[in-house]
Amino acid sequence: MSTPDKTGDQGDGKGAAVPAPRRGPAPASGPARFMTGGPVEKSMDFRGSGRRLLGLMRPERVGLYAVLGLTTASVALTVLGPKILGHATDLVFAGVAGRNLPAGSTKAEAIEYLRQHGDGGLADVLSGMDFTPGQGIDFGAVGAVLLTVLGVYLVAGAFGIVQGRLATRVIQRTVSRLRADVEAKLARLPLSYFDRQPRGEVLSRATNDIDNIGQTLQQTMGQIVNSLLTIVGVLVMMFWISPLLALIALLTVPVSVLVAAKVGKRAQPQFVQQWKTTGKLNAHIEEMYTGHSVVKVFGREAESAEAFHEQNEALFRSGFKAQFISGIIQPAMMFIGNLNYVLVAVVGGLRVASGSLSIGEVQAFIQYSRQFTQPLTQVASMANLVQSGVASAERVFELLDAREQEPDPITPERPAEARGWVSLENVSFRYEPDKPLIEDLSLKVEPGSTVAIVGPTGAGKTTLVNLLMRFYEVTGGRIVLDGTDIAAMSREELRSGIGMVLQDTWLFGGTIADNIAYGRRGATREEVEEAARAAHADRFIRTLPKGYDTVIDDEGAGVSAGEKQLITIARAFLSDPVILVLDEATSSVDTRTEVLIQRAMATLSSGRTSFVIAHRLSTIRDADVILVMEAGSIVEQGAHTELLAAEGPYARLYAAQFAEPVAELD
Repeated sequence: MSTPDKTGDQGDGKGAAVPAPRRGPAPASGPARFMTGGPVEKSMDFRGSGRRLLGLMRPERVGLYAVLGLTTASVALTVLGPKILGHATDLVFAGVAGRNLPAGSTKAEAIEYLRQHGDGGLADVLSGMDFTPGQGIDFGAVGAVLLTVLGVYLVAGAFGIVQGRLATRVIQRTVSRLRADVEAKLARLPLSYFDRQPRGEVLSRATNDIDNIGQTLQQTMGQIVNSLLTIVGVLVMMFWISPLLALIALLTVPVSVLVAAKVGKRAQPQFVQQWKTTGKLNAHIEEMYTGHSVVKVFGREAESAEAFHEQNEALFRSGFKAQFISGIIQPAMMFIGNLNYVLVAVVGGLRVASGSLSIGEVQAFIQYSRQFTQPLTQVASMANLVQSGVASAERVFELLDAREQEPDPITPERPAEARGWVSLENVSFRYEPDKPLIEDLSLKVEPGSTVAIVGPTGAGKTTLVNLLMRFYEVTGGRIVLDGTDIAAMSREELRSGIGMVLQDTWLFGGTIADNIAYGRRGATREEVEEAARAAHADRFIRTLPKGYDTVIDDEGAGVSAGEKQLITIARAFLSDPVILVLDEATSSVDTRTEVLIQRAMATLSSGRTSFVIAHRLSTIRDADVILVMEAGSIVEQGAHTELLAAEGPYARLYAAQFAEPVAELD
């Protein structure tokens, strides 16, 4: 069933101040205002949100430990590869250089021989290597080394594949739980939250932002762990080969960290703004789509398109800034890495020339220097993904942290007998602390009676019904149903005994029979058809191509407004409520359909306590009690004839509604 329009300033019913409600077909942030949200100047808690995001993986600890172990093994084997491969280079070079030296001599004699023949540079290089004078390349040894390297890389790759599968499983299970948490949270939020939040914004948090979190974790979690372990492993190997070259390579690390930190700090607010603007744009699109007929009727297509253009342009600007600023990190890191490569190559060449290192060791070190700068660059380049994901996480956490409706009592009470006796005792309600709407309202409604509520717009008519349904909680006094305070009842127990037929019909995608059967769980087809006959809906349903099995969408395409209303009345019939709430159910239908609906509602309300909210005073003449509300108070009550005779507010409303219109022309 659709939610009644609210009157007055909206709130959560618990004293929290909130913005004014949407009125009519244009939501508060929709086509009536054409949103032009400004940029966010200050980012949110990046570090805290990041820790909380990682905390979502706590239930997957076993999988995370397995991922960490496999990643460590894969990185360790990968890091060993260049060192082993450097030995193959030394074997090849030693064979090439040693075959031209006198056979049978020792290494020292061969080096001295080279110096005596004026080849001191080669002698210095060979002094740091193992070789056998007169012996060429040992292809067997080289082949063994290459096979060892191949085996190491194959095992490392296998570990990496298994690690990737486990990481994907961990991430997808985490995102699945997050979606479930959001779904459960939406069910616990009070109606006031949805009153002040555009639907597109809520949908964006529940879909786009969660998808972005999943993509961020998928693309960064395993890679970041791999990169950090690679940095540690490579550093160990670099210091093992040459502490001097390792220190030279480390000189660029502070510069890299400084660049990444400075750029990341400037990019984060833009990512926050990007996802906020995405939510606003989604809200605008959703509202324009659902209200497209209203936009067309009033010729507001150009303004709607302009509002879309403004939001789209704002998203372009924030997205461009976020991606451009964070995109600077990778080329900057590559430049710093190239400087590091040049320094290592120059100093390493000098060390080889002096005989302090072998060519294979320098080759391995250069590979390690590349492996060292590459993960640094990868971590820095993933900063934009991480910042985008955390920005989405902040929006999802904001939804998860929203104030929930008060829980039902642990041991809820229930009336001994459902009769429909209602009593309002000194009820007060306000949406905002300083703006009272209903003050000290008392009313007693006898079982089976019909109470009509009339009054100007904003008088509190629908708010009174919302309090009865506990869509909002009273801020003072209490409402009693059949001798039981409704605050002591569970909401399910309370609402299961109340049927609502609203001005705005609510249908969902499915068959007409399914829509009617929504009124009572487990209803049979015979009961559905019986309810339709009681609501005078059976005749038109049987004229449809597939009768009760005709499929309609959530807008009720294929049936008229009056027919949709008859379907909702049939749904109320099937629920067999103790209390019936009718909110302007005939205001938008033709005269013939109105007669049918009034007959159906008269049958439905027979023997039930009924609350009828009406603007057409002709429809409530036969009500047992008519309440006239103004500014949240009951200013008059009585039967139709009594109120007319009193010549008070009701008589003035009646006269104004049925008086002959007069046009004054200047």
